[in-house]
Amino acid sequence: MALGRVMRIGRALENELVVSDLQVSRLHAEFHATPDGRMEIRDLGSHNGTYINGQPMQKSGTALLGPNDIVGVGHSTFRVVGDRLEEFVDTGEVSFSARHLTVTVDGGKDILKDVSFGVPEKSLIAVIGPSGSGKSTLLKALTGYRPANKGDVLYDNRNLYKQFAELRQRIGLVPQDDILHKELTVKKALKYAAKLRFPADTSEAERQQRIDEVLGELKLDIHKEKKVTSLSGGQRKRVSVALELLTKPSLIFLDEPTSGLDPGMDRDVMQLLRGLADDGRTVLVVTHSVAELAICDKLLVMAPGGSVAYFGPPEEALNFFGYSTWADVFSAFENYRDYDWAGRWRGSQHYQMYAADIDAVAATPVHMPPPQQMRPPKPQGWFSQLSTLVRRYASVIASDKGFMALMLILPAVLGVVSLLIQPGEDMLPNKPRANGSIAPNGTATTVLLILSVGACFAGAANSVRELIKERVIYERERATGLSRSAYLMSKVIVLGLITAFQGVIVGLIGFTQREIPKEGLILKGLPLLELCLPIMALGFTSMMFGLIISALVKTSEKTMPLLVMFAIVQVVFTGCLFILNGGFANYLSYVMPSRWAVAAAGTTLDFNKVSPNLDDPGNPDPLWDHEVLQWFINMGALLAIGAFCGILVARFLRRHEPEVMRK
Repeated sequence: MALGRVMRIGRALENELVVSDLQVSRLHAEFHATPDGRMEIRDLGSHNGTYINGQPMQKSGTALLGPNDIVGVGHSTFRVVGDRLEEFVDTGEVSFSARHLTVTVDGGKDILKDVSFGVPEKSLIAVIGPSGSGKSTLLKALTGYRPANKGDVLYDNRNLYKQFAELRQRIGLVPQDDILHKELTVKKALKYAAKLRFPADTSEAERQQRIDEVLGELKLDIHKEKKVTSLSGGQRKRVSVALELLTKPSLIFLDEPTSGLDPGMDRDVMQLLRGLADDGRTVLVVTHSVAELAICDKLLVMAPGGSVAYFGPPEEALNFFGYSTWADVFSAFENYRDYDWAGRWRGSQHYQMYAADIDAVAATPVHMPPPQQMRPPKPQGWFSQLSTLVRRYASVIASDKGFMALMLILPAVLGVVSLLIQPGEDMLPNKPRANGSIAPNGTATTVLLILSVGACFAGAANSVRELIKERVIYERERATGLSRSAYLMSKVIVLGLITAFQGVIVGLIGFTQREIPKEGLILKGLPLLELCLPIMALGFTSMMFGLIISALVKTSEKTMPLLVMFAIVQVVFTGCLFILNGGFANYLSYVMPSRWAVAAAGTTLDFNKVSPNLDDPGNPDPLWDHEVLQWFINMGALLAIGAFCGILVARFLRRHEPEVMRK
């Protein structure tokens, strides 16, 4: 390469090196020779990053290349040979091997013990074993979701753990649960996935072309306008595979893809995987089904305790164990759990034929690179991700007719309930007594209690299941570069707008039929709106509490008891049932959103006159003072609680990310 010459690489045709890969930006990077005869590379702000020896370069940064350095761009790698570049394109025909993988949990117990096996290119490998044999742990170790404590995972002789940021883009993972929104059509689900995973400079036509290619390859084009929820189990699994194939991974992992399917669908899915392998990919599937093992190239059998009991051709496996059926093999595992199955395997001829060479390499502890080198770069900017996530989430909600109906009915019912209370003096204080004191207005506090509890319940109910039901989707998308904050903000924006709208409904129904002050404290001519604002803010903050619940629980069934408990606690601390001015209960109420919302409305209504403290008239509640500053303090505290809840949700979401992303 002559001195001063610039050689640019990218997807656009004007580049000197054109790489037709949607993982590559239009203008990705450029090489140029330096005066000392070396070659320098400069990243041009690429979306999926430029890698040197598996480590990401800084965006728009430069680096000098040595004679042995490997530059990664999308699915292609370039090696400097003399004064020129040699290209290698990852077509899927690459080897994959695990060497001495050991996973240790707290207490020093090994749940995966010294697992080694090698996989040739274009192979279909099945992993089977009884419960407790470490199949899921092995899958997490192989994909980097939970790196092994000891051992190596080699992808084309490159260490996955040390070069995770680059190699992770070339690996597809299909979890047991569907990784797509069932309310969307197949085409729309893939459209949003492509929008999130491809570089921001990818055109709509390029994304659609790739979607059409994948749909055609998996014979899903006739189902593309159907909702995912209307498809059969086997077809839904095909859509999950299609989502992963968008980025052309060369290595695909699947966790129990045939779980819950009938024998016919089981065969269809396994034949689909066989076809993917024949087309040039390496496919590893964890399965409980043994009916279609014969179409696999290799079979890995895990023994109880997380060790290898067999690895080799599936047709030789039953003979190796000395049984005629797999049911007998699994019964033997259960009946002889203390038997040294791994030792039997290592002492066999099959071990010498299929695993001895890989096992001969000594095990090494895993030394993880710095966290910033392990995270894949985000293919989209933060605002671009946020825009896509908001539109996708809005589409999911709009497609759920039941939720849409509940969104309108629930606040309306809660507002109407407050109308059952007899008017009395409504929201105004009664006339002064003879002694000059003010008669308490019980109607005002009771109505506000009902409206506040309704806003709490409606807001929390909107969000209490939203994170738990998308947990598998979030985990997968997070590994491919999804921004945690953009994901959370999309929920806050969409659910916040819905909850605010519900607050308006609750407030209008609850306050319109009541006699309220003719002038507001803050919004002078709009007292009704001023009274609705605390209800809307309370619904929003309760929605944030619902997200905390959704981020903490492990199953959707646990959300309902927590939702009811949250609503009941808010009833107690509104300040409407008993005076909260002083004592431990008062201090505890400061962390309750209902306390501040009622206080904000009480400030507007001058609750110290509407509902005075009869037990201690000289000790009014300071949060109810009819002052502009106090109203802003009440509203500010309410929204601050919501913001703090958002910080907690972001923190709790980290627990549901691949472990490698948490470093």
